[in-house]
Amino acid sequence: MDLFESELRVIEAAEELAATLGADDNHTVAAAAMDTSGVIHRAVNVYHFTGGPCAEFVVMGVAATAGAGPLVTMAAAGDGGRGLIPPCGRCRQAMLDLHPDVMVAVPGEWKPQLRPIRKLLPDTFFHPEANARRMLRFNKSYYGDVASGVKTTTIRYDDPVAVGPALFMFEDDEEHRTLEGAVTAVEHYRLDQLTPEQARLAPEASLAGLRQGLQRHYPDMPAEAHVSVVTFVLES
Repeated sequence: MDLFESELRVIEAAEELAATLGADDNHTVAAAAMDTSGVIHRAVNVYHFTGGPCAEFVVMGVAATAGAGPLVTMAAAGDGGRGLIPPCGRCRQAMLDLHPDVMVAVPGEWKPQLRPIRKLLPDTFFHPEANARRMLRFNKSYYGDVASGVKTTTIRYDDPVAVGPALFMFEDDEEHRTLEGAVTAVEHYRLDQLTPEQARLAPEASLAGLRQGLQRHYPDMPAEAHVSVVTFVLES
């Protein structure tokens, strides 16, 4: 899938900062991270033989200092024209614990790719006391329906959602609008056995239309996929 314009800006910010490096061997990697307000935070690594932090660690601290909430997108780039680089294992674990819904830019065969942080650490350990704030992502076209309370259900594939408070974030929204809410239930069904009642379909909607829409959003989803029916509410 093509990257959103906002995601490309994060990658560009990391690469632009990396291009200024090279004169000091203690600072060789740049990172950029966008928060839910659309602000892009930037930082560089601090090498030291005692274990100085990677650029991703530093940019998480910079974002926290600025009062940013959950991070939406993260990218890192190396000096000397190395371009986009994936995070190390330590950074992946920290991002998973502190920003479990962040999308991370990694180099692809032909162009950059965005991966959920959990995909970069399969079968990983989750810190039990991390207590990170969760996000629930929506296509920006759904903002009106979610904000008005018309839409209270979403169906996800290979996208784990936890019950509890969440910040509703609308991808690539020019105004970077968010809503406070909570996930109240997550139910799991096989897509080819899903009923209209289980999917919470409106009377005018059809299962065929639902499946077609999901297939467009998840091109690799098999017909017998297990999907999650997520019910949510807005905070009053």
